[in-house]
Amino acid sequence: MAVAIVCAALFVPESRAERARRFDPVGQVLMVLVLGSVVYAIIESGALGWTSPVIVGLLAVAAFGVAGLLGYEPRRADPLLELRLFRSVPFSSAIVMALFGLCGFGAFLFVTTQYLQDVRGLSPVAAGLCLLPVGLPVLVVAPLTGRVVGARGPLLPLVVAGTALALGGGMSLVLGPETPLPAVLAVHLLFGVFLGAVNPPITNAALAGMPRSMAGLAGSLASTGRQTGTTLGVAISGTLIGPQIAHGGTAFTGAAHRVWWMLVVLGAGILVLAAVSAGPWARATAERAGVLVDPQP
Repeated sequence: MAVAIVCAALFVPESRAERARRFDPVGQVLMVLVLGSVVYAIIESGALGWTSPVIVGLLAVAAFGVAGLLGYEPRRADPLLELRLFRSVPFSSAIVMALFGLCGFGAFLFVTTQYLQDVRGLSPVAAGLCLLPVGLPVLVVAPLTGRVVGARGPLLPLVVAGTALALGGGMSLVLGPETPLPAVLAVHLLFGVFLGAVNPPITNAALAGMPRSMAGLAGSLASTGRQTGTTLGVAISGTLIGPQIAHGGTAFTGAAHRVWWMLVVLGAGILVLAAVSAGPWARATAERAGVLVDPQP
């Protein structure tokens, strides 16, 4: 940690704007309303139903929050959510890919933890050890991904990440209560490859074409996309498999198929967005957005 701090101070260029951005309490409240209402509605939809007055009310609150953000934020000099950044195709794609990728990974962790303990009967410690194959590839793939992004751009790592997520979801469809444990661990390796490959190119794409003064804001929005995606992944997967957790066995693995298919779709979505955001037209939109949010004299 100490070495990282010293190296960052010596070699990482300053990205701070000329002045600090003003606090935006209204924008923060609106964001909390949107995210909190959507997540809570997803969690409770299984028990209450989507037509329940509570769920409908929560979605109405979320819609109100979105309308408030769209109406209020553009009028601020220093908005919490700089909507003009979304005119950059690479930036917008990076936010959506962060949502897709970490939604899939959050769903994988939630379902896999339940599968290992409630279906296979492993202890929490043993289940944790079975997740080691997720972390090990990250140690190799993440540094390599950083070098590839620096040399060739984010496209290839995003293709690897999207493919690994889709393959991991697809191969998880065959997992059952009696699947040999080595086969389960082999599937976990794919999710480790995904996690190691997905983060550096997302950050790179989010910052592409942005002026240095906007780097902090653009990077923070990409990080928010990751955190939001993880939260949504847990909420959605919990809704899909929650009623079957107590039954275990084939009832659980059958319900989990809906989660694994979701991961296949999310991985395919990352592949599509990676291709869309990699062309000259997309890079041109990033440059125009950068000039728009921070015009130079």
